[in-house]
Amino acid sequence: MSERLPPYRAPDPPVRRRNWLVFGLGWIFLGLGLAGLFLPALQGVLFLAVGLVLLSREAAWARRLREWLFARFPALRTRARRAEASVRALLMRGRRRRNNG
Repeated sequence: MSERLPPYRAPDPPVRRRNWLVFGLGWIFLGLGLAGLFLPALQGVLFLAVGLVLLSREAAWARRLREWLFARFPALRTRARRAEASVRALLMRGRRRRNNG
């Protein structure tokens, strides 16, 4: 009689680990932003913005909050898109260097 083997379970893909990393970094930046609102050495609003952008990739509540902010402050959407394009270009440049070098 042949024994039945348990079903094969593939290891967690790197994307899932990256999602947890983005989620964790988002919360860290939000914490730094809250601390920065009271401490003069930290840029609180900047850290809050970065944390919100990171969390909006993973959490629905952060995505809704970001969209509400964009609707309330239309100029913020334009600046956010420009900043996101700059970061993407910078990351792509780094990937090209790593692949060529």
